[in-house]
Amino acid sequence: MKHVVIPVFIPHKGCPFDCIFCNQKNISGQKEEVTESSMRSVIESHLDTIGNDAFVEIAFFGGSFTGIAREEQIKFLEIANEYIDKGYVRSIRISTRPDYINEEILDYLKLYKVSTIELGVQSLDSEVLEKSTRGHSVDDVIKASKSIKENGFVLGIQTMIGLPGDDFEKAVKTAKKVVELAPQIVRIYPTLVIKETYLEKAYKIGQYAPLNLEDAVELCARLMDVYERNKINVIRVGLQPTDSICDGGDVVAGPFHPAFRQLVDSRRALNGIESIIVRNKLGDKKSLTILADKVDISNIIGQKKFNIKYLKEKYGYMEIKVYPQGHVCELYDVKY
Repeated sequence: MKHVVIPVFIPHKGCPFDCIFCNQKNISGQKEEVTESSMRSVIESHLDTIGNDAFVEIAFFGGSFTGIAREEQIKFLEIANEYIDKGYVRSIRISTRPDYINEEILDYLKLYKVSTIELGVQSLDSEVLEKSTRGHSVDDVIKASKSIKENGFVLGIQTMIGLPGDDFEKAVKTAKKVVELAPQIVRIYPTLVIKETYLEKAYKIGQYAPLNLEDAVELCARLMDVYERNKINVIRVGLQPTDSICDGGDVVAGPFHPAFRQLVDSRRALNGIESIIVRNKLGDKKSLTILADKVDISNIIGQKKFNIKYLKEKYGYMEIKVYPQGHVCELYDVKY
């Protein structure tokens, strides 16, 4: 069944902190506050384009949902529940901070049919959290994650790479600690320097250097390997491009690419192929044939045939062919 998420953005509502990287209004592309009428308009415009065979979910993103005034939370949840009661929507998900979760909050979220809670964790390294002025601790994350799972919610964890004080080793350690929390879903966001943030000021005076695109892609590929081995679904890698999050928009610097996830998936394919080449001592062959599932072929080839060009240059192959599984050929077969 097709899964459709109707996003309702509540930028910066409920969050008294100014994280060094954050300008939710610029990141979400939504400058105005959400009202009852605007929320209904968003939901109904999405429903008009969705068939009857979809699993539809309303998601409150962009702010710390459980940190806004209780009356506002209930108002938003009641509107969402109207669509659930009518059979148009199946469930609700929210995103919030780890320190804005307790048993009382979880009780009324259950009452209003929230099924998934995503925590904006960003890092599980204390130094990185402090330098990013997150305002919560690693212990807050562990406690909130445990409570969410014990109360029967789907747990999601949102992380970032390239924050101040972060590095490759710390990011991998964070991923391994996330695995210990046993979330069902994870998001990975490379840190971008966004206009009108403290990070922009630090960047402009030389106190912060963002990851370059190459390093960000390689690191995310490594993190996805960690999560995949532990059967954790990575539902997003990289910010969703919007009118603001784009080249020439509100992104000042950092590893932005409109198809960042595809770059990461392609890098994972390349890393896998190289490991097979090395393991099977295929580097001295004149040609290479790769058999793959049809859905993987574009990632194996890479954007602008990057992977093919890379393999030819590094190993001296005269010819590389990629075929879907089941294709009969006479050349040396490498199954991916």
